[in-house]
Amino acid sequence: MSNVMAVGGVLAALLVPMAPTQPVAVPNERITISVETVNGSGCPAGTAKVNTAADNTAFTISYSDYFVLAGAGAKPTESRKNCQLSLRVQIPQGFTFAVAQVDHQGFAYLQRGADGSQHSHYYFMGTSPTTSVAHEFTGPYTGGWQTTDRAAGLVYAPCGQERNLNVNTELRVDAGGSESGTSFMAMDQSRGSVRSVYHLSWREC
Repeated sequence: MSNVMAVGGVLAALLVPMAPTQPVAVPNERITISVETVNGSGCPAGTAKVNTAADNTAFTISYSDYFVLAGAGAKPTESRKNCQLSLRVQIPQGFTFAVAQVDHQGFAYLQRGADGSQHSHYYFMGTSPTTSVAHEFTGPYTGGWQTTDRAAGLVYAPCGQERNLNVNTELRVDAGGSESGTSFMAMDQSRGSVRSVYHLSWREC
């Protein structure tokens, strides 16, 4: 989209790199992912769900109450929200995985003078958070949006250790000079088929 600009660094490494090996075929045994903890104003309890692809190549997160507002009638606390999920990923023995790419989808209505942004980062429990990746949108803007974060280098979870994967996203909107109206950004499934897709890369341990 012409009025979408990606800023900041690309998705940083999740962990200290392992010794290089060649990627392998996706494991046949189905992986399972469960939400262990939920924090943030963008995902009240029960409003974030995770589903895994049948072929183990990805998992999706969908939200049902994740949107921000700014301008006439909006409270200051409604202009910025985040959602942090701690995910327990159970995978077959002898394999490890990395997040290779993430695609986010949403909707926005930004009046002239308003702007919005979507931020995200991901990391395994016990490690430092990755560099946040931000995508900015400038009004006037009406319709769906999609952003893509790609890993600068694939780095895999430690073999034989269970580490929750933490996923943190954030939405912001600033009314700017459009105080007479209301602008919003959303990653809210109730507004259409919206989801975040986390693409996985696999290796043998």
